[in-house]
Amino acid sequence: MKSVGVGDRKRHTSSPETLDLSPHRTAVSDTTIRDAAPELKADLRDYIRQVGFIHGGELRPLDDETLVAYELLHAVDVVARSNRPTDDEQLYVLDLLRGADTGDRPAPGEVPDSLADARGLAYADAVDDYRRDLSVWLDDHPNTEVRTTLGTLSNYVKRAEALDGAMPLDESETLVLATRDIYTSIVDDDLDALASARDRLASLL
Repeated sequence: MKSVGVGDRKRHTSSPETLDLSPHRTAVSDTTIRDAAPELKADLRDYIRQVGFIHGGELRPLDDETLVAYELLHAVDVVARSNRPTDDEQLYVLDLLRGADTGDRPAPGEVPDSLADARGLAYADAVDDYRRDLSVWLDDHPNTEVRTTLGTLSNYVKRAEALDGAMPLDESETLVLATRDIYTSIVDDDLDALASARDRLASLL
């Protein structure tokens, strides 16, 4: 993560990098997911490394485009390493690839059982990266209540990562929704949103 001081200590961790996977969609149409995987994963890793959630001191949300990029990286890795990937697995990766640029995030019910852990780990990674940026932002905008809730979120993320994402899909979705509630509580000064984040996290007990 880059953290650059701008003007009066305004933080900047994001880059102007955009996600364009059209060359990889073409590659997959001409070959297999396994053959296309190395370059696709390399570009996704580059994009994820440059994703940041603070721009000019302003906090940004954890959006669907970012989540799909994280999930695609994990899902394509699973399918590429499989000796006999199923049709459902391959079709799901293709759906992610088609919708990644526009943030077309599949609903939990659309995720094949065999790729549920990939989504769980991807979302845990995305939330953890967001949590780190938010922690930096809080250094400049102290908020004890948000900081405490962020600590609770961190504990659940660590648990998800320790399980390699092996968690029910509704729980990985809850991590995302709680993170978004925390964002809303900050930008809208909404105490109800912060309470919602806490309730969501408490439901994971």
